[in-house]
Amino acid sequence: MDDQELRKGEEITPALLKAIQVSRIAIVIFSQNYASSTFCLQELVNIMECFKHNGMVVWPVFYQVEPSDVRHQKGSYAEALTEHESRISDKNKIKKWRSVLQAAANLSGWHFKQGYEYDFIRDIIQEVYRRINRSPLYVANYPVGLESRVQKVNSLLDLESNDGVHMIGIYGIGGIGKTTLACAVYNFIAHQFEALSFIADIRENSMKKELVHLQETLLFDIVGEKDIKLGNVKKGFPIIKSRLCKKKVLLILDDVDKLKQLEALAGGLDWFGPGSRIIITTRDIHLLHVHGVEKTYEVEGLNQEEALELFSWNAFKRKQVNPDYLDISKRVLQHSNGLPLSLEIIGSDLYDKTEFEWKSALDTYERIPHEDIQKILRVSYDGLKEFEKKIFLDIASFFKGYTISYVISMLYSGRGYAPDYAIQVLIDKCLIKIDQDCVKMHDLIEDMGREIVRLESSLKPGERSRLWFSKDILRVFKQNKGSDITEIIMLHLSKVKEVQWDGTALEKMENLKILVVENAHFSKGPSAFPKSLRVLKWSAYPESSLPANFNPKKLVILDLPLSSFTFKDQVNMKFKSLMEMKLSRCELLKKIPDMSGAPNLKELYLDHCSNLVEVHDSIGFLEKLEYLNLDDCTSLRILPCGMNLTSLKNMYLRNCTSLTSFPEILGKMENIRSLYLCGSGISGLPFSIGNLVGLKFLGLNECKWLLELPSSIFMLPRLRTLHADYCERLAQVQNGEGQGQVTMSSSVNYVDFHHCYHLTDQFLCTVIPWLHNVTDLSLSYSNITILPSSISVCLSLKTLNLNGCKELREIRGLPPNIKNLSAINCTSLSSKSNEMLQNQVFYLCFEIFSHTLRGCLTYIY
Repeated sequence: MDDQELRKGEEITPALLKAIQVSRIAIVIFSQNYASSTFCLQELVNIMECFKHNGMVVWPVFYQVEPSDVRHQKGSYAEALTEHESRISDKNKIKKWRSVLQAAANLSGWHFKQGYEYDFIRDIIQEVYRRINRSPLYVANYPVGLESRVQKVNSLLDLESNDGVHMIGIYGIGGIGKTTLACAVYNFIAHQFEALSFIADIRENSMKKELVHLQETLLFDIVGEKDIKLGNVKKGFPIIKSRLCKKKVLLILDDVDKLKQLEALAGGLDWFGPGSRIIITTRDIHLLHVHGVEKTYEVEGLNQEEALELFSWNAFKRKQVNPDYLDISKRVLQHSNGLPLSLEIIGSDLYDKTEFEWKSALDTYERIPHEDIQKILRVSYDGLKEFEKKIFLDIASFFKGYTISYVISMLYSGRGYAPDYAIQVLIDKCLIKIDQDCVKMHDLIEDMGREIVRLESSLKPGERSRLWFSKDILRVFKQNKGSDITEIIMLHLSKVKEVQWDGTALEKMENLKILVVENAHFSKGPSAFPKSLRVLKWSAYPESSLPANFNPKKLVILDLPLSSFTFKDQVNMKFKSLMEMKLSRCELLKKIPDMSGAPNLKELYLDHCSNLVEVHDSIGFLEKLEYLNLDDCTSLRILPCGMNLTSLKNMYLRNCTSLTSFPEILGKMENIRSLYLCGSGISGLPFSIGNLVGLKFLGLNECKWLLELPSSIFMLPRLRTLHADYCERLAQVQNGEGQGQVTMSSSVNYVDFHHCYHLTDQFLCTVIPWLHNVTDLSLSYSNITILPSSISVCLSLKTLNLNGCKELREIRGLPPNIKNLSAINCTSLSSKSNEMLQNQVFYLCFEIFSHTLRGCLTYIY
């Protein structure tokens, strides 16, 4: 490429620069006088830039000069560069020349000392011919969107480094373009390697023939040994390693689905020579991790612009879509959701068809997935174990878009075993993703899963394992076409609908495990539930009890919101497996009966049951209960007389306006975190509330009938937040009988008593000694008249709110570390107290300023 016609003067011409940039191989001949030419040195700079950024192959030829002289700039090279330094002011240019000489001399090349030059030149020409005459791989008819993806893979390959060996993985769902991308990368970088091998369709080929044949293919590609017979895979390991360990190899292993395939063909990095690159395509990222592949690239689906172009090439044989077909083409894009396989297959099918035929075909594809697309996508499903297949079909049929915690809960409850491992397998095989805590699945993967279920019985929905399509479910219910095949039914109507049936359809479903009904008003309740039922979620359940003949021993979740359920005729109360009971907004429910037959109950939701009056004593002794929600039960008057809920974490009694008393706490409750009594009608709390030793949050705000607080609250060892604002009648602190005066300070750091109009000086003096660790205290709109000097014991107090304390006359002291004090509208405050405050503010600001402005007191009055 260094043509004399291109070389005029000392500057690199645009023509020569272009010639360098488009070349695949550069042969740099280092002679004794090479470094004396600034033109040659600048040309080398451009060549090494292309080596670094464009993947150019650079071969140095050392013609009667030692490589070390070039590498370390000795001998004639030292003299030439010294001469350049004496007459060129740009020292950076000299530095750059030295750098590229060293970099180029470090590359593998040829060294000619003596002999026949034509033999030497012939060897170089043969190697060049071998490199440039390699047949490129077929990539795609329409390689849309490939360039950016090739660049991303190239960045992982780190082609500039020739020291080590790198393996990278390309993974993604079937049909996303993994093999196409690998072929494009191969063609782009193949010329940089001494030997090449692309082993295609490993998953399929390993089923047809033994792995040893693939090993023999690898050896033939790399070293040209045609007739080698390894005998077995184990013999192949050392032979492959010995043949390849000194060669710079590019190896593509396409569509790997078993670890043993990787072990047989690329057992370790030490199998390959320095600078080698191994690229693995797979649907299973877990395989890559197990084999130690650290650098991976997930192939992204095509964006809207790319998808439209690829579809147009297949459907119209041109880049732009026919404007008359633009709207219907967008239906294809939505259906395909960026999957190149789908765009190509559907586009080819629709080529040269009428608009009417397009609409007919798309109606069919949206109802029944395209067989050719199904075949490719189903490969991942077929590779799953049986229980993994069940979980996949469950998610594809019902749970796409739900939070992962909800999905795990439903599947664990419904299937009876933890689905976590199977879910991780589905993630590894690119069948699902977890994005922002939600389960995501490609639309066509979802369609593939649902089609597998549909094909269980294409004409009789009642003989399928899963039912989700509302028309199928309603037909089964109305025609009484259920069977023991069905395991899960989830009926979600888009709007509330009346359903007429005789109630007998579920009797035949002896293996039904999960039943979910939403947005449907049934004319009557079911006559029976199968004993296999584990999850029952039925909004607006039409009966007051479960069927009399139903034995709920396997039931794990009972969720009947907005229903007529009342336990009225519930004879069998042996819910030994029940973990969740949710009866929210059951307005006819008046009493919760004896629940001792549900020893494993963890969650009990009774919120917004406006007519609920009584909760049975047994609820107070459920050892595994973690959540108890009675919010907005406005008629609730009777709770268990005592509680010892050792597992309880959160209890909600907000707006229970008829509730006047709180149960005695009969034992230490270490797991309790939050207790919400906001807006309730309680007048006091038992001293035994001190047994809530794990409590961190206590909400008493808007308890308008609350008269006093037990001092034991301030002894709770983990309490951090106490909300008692708008407790209009709160006036006293009550010590327990025989307890005496409590002197221990609590751990609480946020206390809110604002709008407690009857708060008195005595109350404040009693409470202050227990607030040693409080950081925020609000006493606004209370009736206190004196802020006592004892407030100084609150060493941690930073923020104090006294706004609207119109009776406040004296402030006898302030906490030593106060930062924010608000005393707006304290109209009775004496001039002495005002003066004291102002002096205190000045003193504190001076102290803070003298310590390099670490902060400043904010005082508003």
